[in-house]
Amino acid sequence: MNLLLRRVALGACCVALFVAGGCGRGAKTPGGDIVVSAAASLRDAFQEIGRIYEARTGRRVSLNTGSSGALQAQIESGAPADVFASAGVKQMDELAARGFVEGESRRDFARNTLVLIVPRASQLDLKEFADLADARVRRVAVGNPKTVPAGQYTAQVFEQAGLSGKLREKLVFAEDVRQALAYVERGEAEAGVVYATDARAAGDGVRVVATAAEGTHDPVLYPIAVVRNSKQQQAAREFLELVVSAEGQAVLRKYGFESAGRQ
Repeated sequence: MNLLLRRVALGACCVALFVAGGCGRGAKTPGGDIVVSAAASLRDAFQEIGRIYEARTGRRVSLNTGSSGALQAQIESGAPADVFASAGVKQMDELAARGFVEGESRRDFARNTLVLIVPRASQLDLKEFADLADARVRRVAVGNPKTVPAGQYTAQVFEQAGLSGKLREKLVFAEDVRQALAYVERGEAEAGVVYATDARAAGDGVRVVATAAEGTHDPVLYPIAVVRNSKQQQAAREFLELVVSAEGQAVLRKYGFESAGRQ
């Protein structure tokens, strides 16, 4: 075979391999890579679940985390996403009602707990949410209730305790729950309200001083669903099934999440 024919043959080979997944990189399994849009509180657990998925399927997972409300807005505006995992039922309900997720794929997969935290070195003797009214507490970091489920749950707790008016000028709104955690870790707020899993992720950076009682806010329930406009429906469903499987649930428990109690 002369040089020209060899080059033509090599080019054809590379085109075929590129279509299958890249010249010189073997063909990928059917389905392709996926984008998973997940609540910020799921970041650590979903990174580990993503690694399991990648090792098993050969596909890559691009994890896009943020507040559930912001992720909802991204999906509604047409941003790429194959799977959506929310820290609140409200955001998933709204997407389902507007036809943005595959309703039959929806599963509840985890629960969480709302806690009051202070910096590890704090000298304030806070023991309950009512103590936030103390004049020595000048800044309280919470999720923005407009877009952050943790902020919405927190607003319910404050309302239930008669604290809403007393704390209005103290609140520092974060764009997601991890940002609220960071404000407290860095001492930029005397206290904050986050999920128990976030406080756990901070290690020695913060202390939990109180837990919101059941009935003071809506249950912190995490739903997951396949995005209707996903071009990788089968791959997305496989990721979802991994999350709700015994293996995925074990990873979630490792990071402090509770069972949803139903699937």
